[in-house]
Amino acid sequence: MTARAPWRRVLLPAAFAAAFAVLAWVVLAGHGTPYAVDTGPHRWSVGHRPHAMVTVARTVTDLGTGPFPYLAAVLGGWLAGGGGVGRGALRTSRGVPTALLALVVLLAGQAVRTLLVMALHRARPPAADWATHASGYSFPSGHTASSAMAAGLLAWGLLRWRPGRTGRLLAALCALVALAVGCTRVYLGVHWPTDVFGGWLFAGCWLTAALPPLTTFAGRSGPGGPGPSDQIETPRARR
Repeated sequence: MTARAPWRRVLLPAAFAAAFAVLAWVVLAGHGTPYAVDTGPHRWSVGHRPHAMVTVARTVTDLGTGPFPYLAAVLGGWLAGGGGVGRGALRTSRGVPTALLALVVLLAGQAVRTLLVMALHRARPPAADWATHASGYSFPSGHTASSAMAAGLLAWGLLRWRPGRTGRLLAALCALVALAVGCTRVYLGVHWPTDVFGGWLFAGCWLTAALPPLTTFAGRSGPGGPGPSDQIETPRARR
């Protein structure tokens, strides 16, 4: 059983990578020209953009850039490493180093995605259709990939911090936010749907490859190990 475990860790990232490679090939085969699956949602979005909805979409899409992904990644690593509050928490948990590693995972993922987007150099939709600022090439979507990676890291931390129904609900909320960010990129006219799908596939590949070693590093600071409450209550028990 133990000899098969490394292969199991490789299968899921490999499946995401293969799906991304196929999608990238399809995009390149058309020289970046949008397909029907791209133009249909794009035209609908351009034709259904009242001011209030655009304002909401801009607010949501901003969660995929700026400080938000980095804060989410750091918080996820902090929680996964058993980070807590109270006297002795910093000394007895791996919250800080795990938070830093989670941040490195996000930054490295963004760097790889940047290399990919430059290599594939797919053009964005026409600028006349944009309802927000955008720059650079289109595939895979940066906001989508960054928000999905950050949401995955935060969900991972939440599930280790609060295993059970509460953790699952919070993790599902993270996934919904990442999904919403990706959808706003299409709604605001700055990405084709296949760009967004490519961003999700890339994030899935990156997270499934990075989370197993991150979890090993975090060790038993999460569920089953000493948590914040144990760190606070143990001194009292000794009194």
